[in-house]
Amino acid sequence: MKVNSFILALLGLFFCFCVIESAAQDKKSIILTVDNDAITLEEFENIFKKNNSDSIITKEALDDYMELFINFKLKVKEAKEMGMDTISKFRNELLGYRAQLARPYLTDTEVQDALVKEAYEHMKYEVKAAHILVKCDPTASPQDTLAAYNKIMELRNRVIKGEDFATIAKEKSDDPSAKENGGELGYFTAFQMVYPFENGAYNTPVGSVSMPVRSRYGYHLIKVEDKRPARGEIHVEHIMVKEKEEENGSFNARAKIQEIAGKVKAGESFEDLAAKYSDDGSSAKKGGELPWFGTNKMVPEFESAAFALTKDGEVSDPFKTQFGWHIVKRIGYKPLDSFDKLEKEIKNKVSKDVRAEQTRQSFINKLKKTYNYHFYDASATKLAAKADTSVFNGKLKAKKKVLKAPLFEINGHKYSNSDFVNFLKKKSGLQTNMTPHQFVLSEANQFAQEELLKLEDSKLEEKYDAFRLLVNEYREGILLFELTDQKVWSKAVKDTVGMEKYYEDNKQLFTWPDRADVIIYTCADEKIAKQLRELLKAGVDKSDIAGQLNDGTQLNLQIERGLYSGDDKEVLTMTSWAKGLSQNIPYNNQIVVIDFIDIIPSSVKRLSEARGLITSDYQTWLEEKWIQDLRSKHTFKVNKEILYSIH
Repeated sequence: MKVNSFILALLGLFFCFCVIESAAQDKKSIILTVDNDAITLEEFENIFKKNNSDSIITKEALDDYMELFINFKLKVKEAKEMGMDTISKFRNELLGYRAQLARPYLTDTEVQDALVKEAYEHMKYEVKAAHILVKCDPTASPQDTLAAYNKIMELRNRVIKGEDFATIAKEKSDDPSAKENGGELGYFTAFQMVYPFENGAYNTPVGSVSMPVRSRYGYHLIKVEDKRPARGEIHVEHIMVKEKEEENGSFNARAKIQEIAGKVKAGESFEDLAAKYSDDGSSAKKGGELPWFGTNKMVPEFESAAFALTKDGEVSDPFKTQFGWHIVKRIGYKPLDSFDKLEKEIKNKVSKDVRAEQTRQSFINKLKKTYNYHFYDASATKLAAKADTSVFNGKLKAKKKVLKAPLFEINGHKYSNSDFVNFLKKKSGLQTNMTPHQFVLSEANQFAQEELLKLEDSKLEEKYDAFRLLVNEYREGILLFELTDQKVWSKAVKDTVGMEKYYEDNKQLFTWPDRADVIIYTCADEKIAKQLRELLKAGVDKSDIAGQLNDGTQLNLQIERGLYSGDDKEVLTMTSWAKGLSQNIPYNNQIVVIDFIDIIPSSVKRLSEARGLITSDYQTWLEEKWIQDLRSKHTFKVNKEILYSIH
């Protein structure tokens, strides 16, 4: 989240501090005053603890951190003095963030923990399955729901009696892809299918067909074909050769990767070959090494080839993906991480999954007991009896007596049918398969649940100090973000006159290094370099040279041209710069010859050439000046005794 990360960065949380509970200090003790505003130890220490590590706390480190905190508080104070906390944009943004922050406090943690553990158990295996779908909308009428259920049961009976599952899927499934694949889904694991389907698959034995499973799409029959242990994660190096549009007789990606694979089999270093020939520039610099990955992190062909390797050091045969041709070398493998390591990640996924509805409903049931909730079914039924199709457009007419009747009660406060009718007005234009009567009863319960959650939500700051402090961080973070945008970021972009003056005063900071317009010839060995020089001397065009020297191979000569500095191309630092051909340069077990076409000495960059860097430096200058002005305008005092009690 942008504001949260912004706050953390701004408050200097780059420092690695380990904070232990403050010794015997009252959390409400005043650690800092800014003019007449008092900041407590609780607030400061709460933010300070966000980056607790094993580093030793020193007075110098605490002083540095406090200076950053003072800057933060001064900026927030100015934003409040400007009234930025009263405008609707600020209020709406804060409400949005607060709603997100409140979610963990409005859920049943016991149910959530059980679902997290269940998900981890699922993650231990991958299921291979096929399915048949009979569509049924979540809001379908009882009659339509029963018809869909009867249809799926009829199909299940046909399968149980021996008919081919794939044939029935192609003929009867409402999943369009089934006509081609017979309902096959391949292997999957937790969170890769909707939860009811996932649960149904994991609870069905291999070789069996499930009972109908209801999801938001309808009813499914799931045929479980296999279950295998989770693949875990694998660590590989690879060499990639891209296919080129101009690929012809002088270049063939498949031939090149096969030739490289032959060199690997002959004992040449995979890492050296990756550095020389791989077209994946980012990994080539590291000998072809890629980050660890697991199921569904790479394209299927790459993943299959990698996981097919059974031991470290084993190298695959060449294979093709949408990115080009590859060979892969396994350098490491690890199984699924422990629950402790994955718990936080799984919990985050559960909170965003349909599983979250279970935790929500369980939490609401607990709130009903806490707040002495009572729903008047008879009153709701009388109101629902008055509904017609206009209710789908938020209209529901009834006699005053019916409207005045209580619908539900929370903590002694009664909500009437009239309150519910006003709630319905906000929901016009809904599409549903429910009858008006069903719709009213469903929405009445929804209204009651929302009011329960609103009541609990209103008490969060009072009940949970951590929540109160976090909301305050976001409040101040939003203010800080908006004011910094006005004072620094947008101003630097819009204030062209100011930036031009800054550039003129500091142009010596923005210079080009020495650069050269070069053609870089990378030769397989001294022999090829010698032949290259002879052809260049004879005036042969470089495209023809490549064709001649790479006859029957793709590895003898590689050519590239560009305007580079020594920072751009390391090989340029290994020779003197003079127009014409360089001497032979040994590099990466090859020979490089550089043709210096032109040499451009260091020069000051024009504003247009370094606008991004100049803008960034100008923003830094504006912020430093702003902080100086704020510190001269306001008074502030730190209670060092309380500050140094943090250890």
